[in-house]
Amino acid sequence: MTDIVHAFADEVVTHAYTKLVSVPGLDGQIALVTLDNGFDHTKPNSFGPKGLAEFDKALDDAFAANPVAVAVTGKPFIFAAGADLKGVPAITEREQGVQLGRLGHKVFRRLRESSVPTFAFVNGVALGGGLEVALHSQYRTVADNVAAVGLPEVFLGLVPGWGGTQLLPNIVGPSKAVTVFVENTLNNNRMLNGKKAADLGVFDQLFGSADFLEQSLAWAAQVVKGEITVERPTFDAKEWDDAIGRAKAIVEGKTRGYSPAAVKAIELLELARNTDLSDAKSLDVGFQAEDDALADLLMTDELRAGLYSFDLVNKRAKRPAGAPDKSLARKVTGVGIVGAGLMASQLALLFVRQLKVPVIITDIDQERVDKGVKYVHDEIDKLQGKGRLSPDAANRLKALVRGSLDKAAFADTDWVIEAVFENMDVKKQVFAEVEEHVSPETILATNTSSLSITEMAADLKHPERVVGFHFFNPVAVLPLLEVIKGEKTDDATLATAFATAKALKKSAVGSADKAGFVFNRLVTRTLGEVMSAVDEGTPFDVADNAVAPLGMPMTPFTLLALVGPAIALHTGETLHAAYPERFKPSPGLEAIVEARKPGVWTYGADGKQTVDPEVAELWTQGDNPSTAEQVLERTQRAFAEEIKIMLDEGVVAAPEDIDLCLILGGGFAFWNGGITPYLDREGVSEAVNGKRFLEPGVASVK
Repeated sequence: MTDIVHAFADEVVTHAYTKLVSVPGLDGQIALVTLDNGFDHTKPNSFGPKGLAEFDKALDDAFAANPVAVAVTGKPFIFAAGADLKGVPAITEREQGVQLGRLGHKVFRRLRESSVPTFAFVNGVALGGGLEVALHSQYRTVADNVAAVGLPEVFLGLVPGWGGTQLLPNIVGPSKAVTVFVENTLNNNRMLNGKKAADLGVFDQLFGSADFLEQSLAWAAQVVKGEITVERPTFDAKEWDDAIGRAKAIVEGKTRGYSPAAVKAIELLELARNTDLSDAKSLDVGFQAEDDALADLLMTDELRAGLYSFDLVNKRAKRPAGAPDKSLARKVTGVGIVGAGLMASQLALLFVRQLKVPVIITDIDQERVDKGVKYVHDEIDKLQGKGRLSPDAANRLKALVRGSLDKAAFADTDWVIEAVFENMDVKKQVFAEVEEHVSPETILATNTSSLSITEMAADLKHPERVVGFHFFNPVAVLPLLEVIKGEKTDDATLATAFATAKALKKSAVGSADKAGFVFNRLVTRTLGEVMSAVDEGTPFDVADNAVAPLGMPMTPFTLLALVGPAIALHTGETLHAAYPERFKPSPGLEAIVEARKPGVWTYGADGKQTVDPEVAELWTQGDNPSTAEQVLERTQRAFAEEIKIMLDEGVVAAPEDIDLCLILGGGFAFWNGGITPYLDREGVSEAVNGKRFLEPGVASVK
């Protein structure tokens, strides 16, 4: 075990403390093991080699005390958040991964194979290895305030490696297990709360948080005395067949088979159908398979890229590069929104919910204004209906939102954001009108997706208070917010923009004022290559599916339909004007926009996707088709070239910010690390630019 301990030299050790607890009416005592790393809830318990060894010793102490039962619980608000992954970069040999897997299995299975009843009292976050501790326990309770329960390993590029793939399907059923460790993880790492996990059967009992431990101990006493018997379900062959088929469909749809972890998870699920939880030898087979899978995946570039992605989202996104000192930020006590369309209305809802300040909506006529206000009020009512807002809270929020035809209503606002038609003249006129009614320090923010902030501010009396504040649609879902500094944007304005982004619970990435900024510039370049291939004669389906290895969450033409061909064309025209040699107009796209077609694909009653015959007629194609491999190569090279140019231009501070934008703004795959680790891994970065974007080992094994 020495090798693996050395790899985890910086482990924050989770200690395990054993004490004997007497429960009224129970002859004998329960040995209660508490997991606690000595920090508060902001640093969750996790398991590295030393922590596992401490847990093992605590179990020795527990069983040696001859208790009537053994129970495990966590520190306040935290049960355990899984394996300590900080040591993964130091793992250089597959055998180290095998050691780590075996150690976890050796310790945790003691709970399952105990001759006295064992319990997990899950009082807080239980993820990965933490949940696996509970699954190994013979009985499980959970508090009703637990916010996060899950097996997120596939999301990161691993599999549940300490029993999860074998135990969970045989405890809750294969279909529910697929939901937990395949479907949820591939849907942006969706978590269960305590109640939902209990409803799925992960836990035997749900108790209130106020006296959770007392209730859990009392319930455990009833189990020990035989007053309560917990029935365990069985699952037939059809349930297994259906679940495995569903898992394969989810993995194919979400990853196209390019995530090694997702593929391996299905293999382990298939093995679990033959695992007998009451037979140690059967468990040996399943656990050995988990050890091998863990060891193999630990040595993949995809896992290292996944951990790099996780670090970007959880650390870099919280400390945006280029943000001025936060002490310069001004307080926002009132917000004005110019526009009452869908995007503007979504912004109004976000601002009022998160900032809880007055929000005023304007537009060109009363009907539009009323519609915008009604949208916000209706969405607040929906939240109340779902129990996410109390009636009082809903009424307070609705009272903060009002409409006006007169921009003079913005007089007392600190922040005005426009979300009108993507046209420079229109936006300049809007800001000129607003400037007449607001104080010199009121920030003027634009939600433009591609237009110049500097030009937009050029004719204003105070251009220094104009900033780009580019949201992604749908606003409530996508976490990315691009903050764009114009030529004259001052530090106070920029600091306020970053602080406001944080208050809105968005992840801000700073961008220089270059056409298309970050996300749209890169995706438009890629989409342009795909459309050019179609213009040249490549079949639509070949071009559309060729770029699956890039890790985009949807195909280019599916994205085109979501964004809208007209918007895509407008963005493309803006970028063509700025960079004519790299952003080429597509005659086919122009034709379908002119014909007002919503996209390329049409869908039959059976859901089958085919090219819309009218689009096929409108889209004139050449006679020089490309293969899928050729389309992929040209898009890879386009990405590598454009990213290098953007870095040279100083659009963002580092490649990490490019990756962060693609992950948060477009759901690019964690296992690719966004895009630059993938380009490095495929050798494209060096082929195009002569060097990698990232140093070896940053998001790769070596």
